[in-house]
Amino acid sequence: MSWGAPDSEPTRLVLLRHGQTPLSVERRFAGRGDVPLTEEGHAQAEAAARRLSGWGIDAVVSSPLSRARHTAGYAAELLGLPVETDEGFVETDFGAWEGLTFAEAHERDPEGVDRWLADPEASPPGGESFAEVARRVGAARDALLERHRGRRVLVVSHVTPIKVTVQQAVLAPITALYRMHLDTACLTEVDCYADGPQVVRSLNDTAHLDQ
Repeated sequence: MSWGAPDSEPTRLVLLRHGQTPLSVERRFAGRGDVPLTEEGHAQAEAAARRLSGWGIDAVVSSPLSRARHTAGYAAELLGLPVETDEGFVETDFGAWEGLTFAEAHERDPEGVDRWLADPEASPPGGESFAEVARRVGAARDALLERHRGRRVLVVSHVTPIKVTVQQAVLAPITALYRMHLDTACLTEVDCYADGPQVVRSLNDTAHLDQ
């Protein structure tokens, strides 16, 4: 085994969770519903954009949902880059639980919620399992790495796709998703080497929100 760095320059994924929304304030399931940013969410997106302006970003990729696209728009405008939308980085489909709090979902469907927590292959009624999200996000990441090899790419997405990217980078089991916390408008960085591993450089960085 060698402890030396891989020979290639990595593709750096700078993963930005979208800004605050009404559902994130109330800690409700927010999947495919196209909820807007709050006023605070817009301020968070602006703060993230200012911080990213000096990071050498080469491309901006966003989930198609408006909360992500609007967050991406602030950074893209400062960077002078277009926003490329990618369905692969959309949030989990929470099906019948969309818009509910965890307590409300558990009250309505206790057995379903318990199965969902115990088994990554289990999905909300009419929704998507974490295992399905992991396969989707992994494929989207691999395609992005082919398109933008060796570049620094800002990916504006959601909690689950960002957690999945970290989980897969460190070769953790998918249950590791339950052991991560991501704040709104946080930054996470993952370096992806063509001839080596993926390396997590930072997680849930919110320094720009403290200023």
